[in-house]
Amino acid sequence: MSEILSQDEIDKLLNAYSTGELDTEALKDEDTVDVKVYDFSRPSKFSKEHLRTLESIFEHYGRLLYTNLPAYLRKSVQVDVMNAEAVTYSEFSNSLSNPVLLGLVNFSPLPGNILVELATNLGYCIIDRLLGGEGVALEKKREFSEIELTIVERVLNVCVDLLRDPWKNVANVQPRLERIETNSQFAQIISPQEMTAIVTINLKIGDVEGLMNICLPYATLEDVIDKLNIKFWYSTMQSRDDGTNYDGIIETLISKAEIPIKAILGESSMSVAEFVNLQPGDLIKLDSDIEQELTVYVGNIKKFMALPGSSNDNYAIRITSVIREE
Repeated sequence: MSEILSQDEIDKLLNAYSTGELDTEALKDEDTVDVKVYDFSRPSKFSKEHLRTLESIFEHYGRLLYTNLPAYLRKSVQVDVMNAEAVTYSEFSNSLSNPVLLGLVNFSPLPGNILVELATNLGYCIIDRLLGGEGVALEKKREFSEIELTIVERVLNVCVDLLRDPWKNVANVQPRLERIETNSQFAQIISPQEMTAIVTINLKIGDVEGLMNICLPYATLEDVIDKLNIKFWYSTMQSRDDGTNYDGIIETLISKAEIPIKAILGESSMSVAEFVNLQPGDLIKLDSDIEQELTVYVGNIKKFMALPGSSNDNYAIRITSVIREE
């Protein structure tokens, strides 16, 4: 608590001020305090550390998209996490065009929903690809039909399911796609001034390139916001490492895989009529010599050279050399 001045001390200060003995400018300099500007309309709820952690989480998510989407689309997919930034929900919703592909995702057990926005050209590409086309986008935007939205929903469900593993170190989430909106006005999940984290992912399907934006409201992440730091995230990853020799397990599983092996004795050509009239005991002349080495294929890869022979009354081959080609 500040000291209370007596009446005599107050009179002395007034006299010193009137005579010029008290330098008020010097006192002003001593009382100067650094003031930081704070915008109450844009509260800084997401720190740089939080955004960096979100980028790391979605880089893991991007690798899952890269490995899983080609199985559904039968097309090469490239994924690149561009950045994560904090904006108000109104800024995000105002940047959306119509029509838009906006997936509302229940992020249980965390409260509320998150949004997954997919560029419309990627939506047209996915529809064309799953309907048997080459996977090209429309030159002019138009509204999506109900059938087309059902097709896109199948792929978005795959994308949403892949969110579980990257978030395991923060929360054991069970994301579920609730619906797809094509008008951003019907996706007002929070107040316009609420802060959100937007993670932007560049997605390229074949030759079609577009953006995927994931909108994460602060209200949804508030319960786990303290876990969104790199130190906690990596320490959790290390604690999950139980020392299991995964390389040995994978090697054991691969060693049990059955692979077809075939040795080519030679080749011959004949007409269809000759082939149809083949009888037991007929001879087929091959283009190889009896002392010539045989080519041995492992699957469809030429791997060994061998000589024919027998072992215990069974046909056999003896490997003479290994072909070291990739």
